[in-house]
Amino acid sequence: MPANKWVRQLLLLAIIGGSYLVGSQFFMRPAVQKDALIADIIKNWQEAHPAAERFVVLSDFNNNAVLDKDTNLIWELSPMPTTVTWNEARTTCVTRVTGGQKGWRLPAPSEMRSLVGPAVDSPIPNIPPGHPFLNIQPTSYWTVVPEDNQPSYARYVDAFLGNVLSFIKIYTYPVWCVRGPIKSDDH
Repeated sequence: MPANKWVRQLLLLAIIGGSYLVGSQFFMRPAVQKDALIADIIKNWQEAHPAAERFVVLSDFNNNAVLDKDTNLIWELSPMPTTVTWNEARTTCVTRVTGGQKGWRLPAPSEMRSLVGPAVDSPIPNIPPGHPFLNIQPTSYWTVVPEDNQPSYARYVDAFLGNVLSFIKIYTYPVWCVRGPIKSDDH
């Protein structure tokens, strides 16, 4: 191997290795430092999206719906706590009458994620503190999007981390219906 090629490969290895060490410093920190860093991330997110300013309980919906001023979506105040299959979830929202109002649907993944803050390891769903919602289940929620490559699967959102994942449609998750125009890039 020519010397200059060997030097380039060694230099590349040093750069990659150095980047790895710098990037992995977060994972090598003591748990107390990680917890403090995570707490700062959450605090900054919560300060940027304070629940008291962001959410409004709507009297026009008999106080059973909440306007999210960040997204202009209207959410049910109290999502259905029982779990249903994906097809049942779709039907549940379409036939739902909440606060005397029809026109509900399953949320798109990005809409559901808009309620969930930065990914944290938490025993409760990561929705901004002080939110007005009731009966939030410590689980995941169905979204309107079927999985393109697997017809028997649909997408759901993990309410703890905000991850969008897919699972078989006959599995059961709770339903949290929403009102408002759906973004075309979510299908």
